[in-house]
Amino acid sequence: MEKTRPLWANPLQFVFACISYAVGLGNVWRFPYLCQMYGGGSFLVPYIIMLIVEGMPLLYLELAVGQRMRQGSIGAWRTISPYLRGVGVASVVVSFFLSMYYNVINAWAFWYLFHSFQDPLPWSVCPLNGNRTGYDEECEKASSTQYFWYRKTLNISPSIQENGSVQWEPALCLILAWLVVYLCILRGTESTGKLEQLANPKAWINAATQIFFSLGLGFGSLIAFASYNEPSNNCQKHAIIVSLINSCTSIFASIVTFSIYGFKATFNYENCLNKVILLLTNTFDLEDGFVTTNNLEQVKIDLASAYPDKYSEVFPQIKNCSLESELSTAVQGTGLAFIVYTEAIKNMEVSQLWSVLYFFMLLMLGIGSMLGNTAAILTPLTDSKVISSHLPKEAIAGLVCLINCAVGMVFTMESGNYWFDIFNDYAATLSLLLIVLVETVAVCYVYGLRRFESDLQSMTGRSLNWYWKIMWAGVSPLLIISLLIFYLSDYILTGTLQYQAWDASQGQLVTKDYPTYALAFIGLLVASSTMCIPLVALGTFVLHRLKHGDTAPVA
Repeated sequence: MEKTRPLWANPLQFVFACISYAVGLGNVWRFPYLCQMYGGGSFLVPYIIMLIVEGMPLLYLELAVGQRMRQGSIGAWRTISPYLRGVGVASVVVSFFLSMYYNVINAWAFWYLFHSFQDPLPWSVCPLNGNRTGYDEECEKASSTQYFWYRKTLNISPSIQENGSVQWEPALCLILAWLVVYLCILRGTESTGKLEQLANPKAWINAATQIFFSLGLGFGSLIAFASYNEPSNNCQKHAIIVSLINSCTSIFASIVTFSIYGFKATFNYENCLNKVILLLTNTFDLEDGFVTTNNLEQVKIDLASAYPDKYSEVFPQIKNCSLESELSTAVQGTGLAFIVYTEAIKNMEVSQLWSVLYFFMLLMLGIGSMLGNTAAILTPLTDSKVISSHLPKEAIAGLVCLINCAVGMVFTMESGNYWFDIFNDYAATLSLLLIVLVETVAVCYVYGLRRFESDLQSMTGRSLNWYWKIMWAGVSPLLIISLLIFYLSDYILTGTLQYQAWDASQGQLVTKDYPTYALAFIGLLVASSTMCIPLVALGTFVLHRLKHGDTAPVA
């Protein structure tokens, strides 16, 4: 007899698993950045609209497919049509790519967490130079937080062409991160402001993209989670709950982030003013307390008039302090998580405590998302009778984690951060849009919307209302096609792809063109997942023609 499929102990476990997967690092380091770039609170208008017309419908669709088919992504889409097995394969490939680099973020979080118990925090001050006569030159030109990130954590090379060696401390943290993920897997299913920005099409595009990726659509994780539900589970209600909690978390994270931005900006602005005051006081032998923040600009005018030659000599050292420019600096990704936040934390009272809490939070977010990513890989593998008949689930999980950890060592090299950015920017974007588009079309027009509606009614006892039908059959697919066209045209119009490289001599990032082999790798990365859909369909067609002549496979 076929082995009984394990089930969640109760619906609440399923909801928490979906929330843990959906609420990830993007809520902390991507959504606040988009709010700042596109008008602050006004960005919520396109964001909420996209949540209604894209996020909730597509999340419900994936949960319903998983719950109905009771299989992982490959088996679920093969059940709908043998030609669609490639959709599941593409999802597994994208999830594998994501797992390879995503857990590196958890490794960095472990690294910072371990250093958070030092007093003072190691990123709060610049180290001394070799002869101990002053501070390290690279650190002085950058900042202590940038120096700790780029030099002490990454030991980054000047360009992607210079690979360097594996850094053993981040490598050990990566092994620890994968060990934690593996131990969690073993516990099994039962545990786991400016309104004119509204006219900017990029605000709507980015709102749609943020909704799409923050919910984790297309990876197969949601299908995997839902496949362990009771058939009668109310996945419609759970889709709405998960969507709303995910969005509320993003908004709450933005409030916290903007508070940190304000604290950091004010501190840096006041620190800049004090440095200028000290410079003028020492250069012109002024009385202590004569120059204040209130009369600084007037004193500068008077000194320039009274001592023009001397003032012109010191002028290049006088920084232009601006609170507005400090507040307008928009950062996302690792720059926000490991530089901006740490710079704010180092200036807080009891900074070690806040640092420990912050990086522990990052770990919880990252590991929760990693468990969802690995579930998207493991569920189709354990569902396969060929694989599961030879290997137990523990061995399959161990092999997946081991392979990912081994490949992930690339990201701990001196050039690893550049390869991390390549995977982060190109491994999933176009692939997931295409996957979810095919999923939506497959359910509505291959399997049949009426047939799927009938299945849901027989499972849950509830009829499908007009809202879900309209979104699935028309609005959501058209929106995804629009996103695909936007990204493809953006890539074409951009020309040669570029990346940000760290220049130690300047203590800042500089823009460089990707070398030819990196561009070829980016193309291969995108094609390796997207081409799974047509190639598997073609292979299925050829095999059936060879076996049965002209007879084509049917769902």
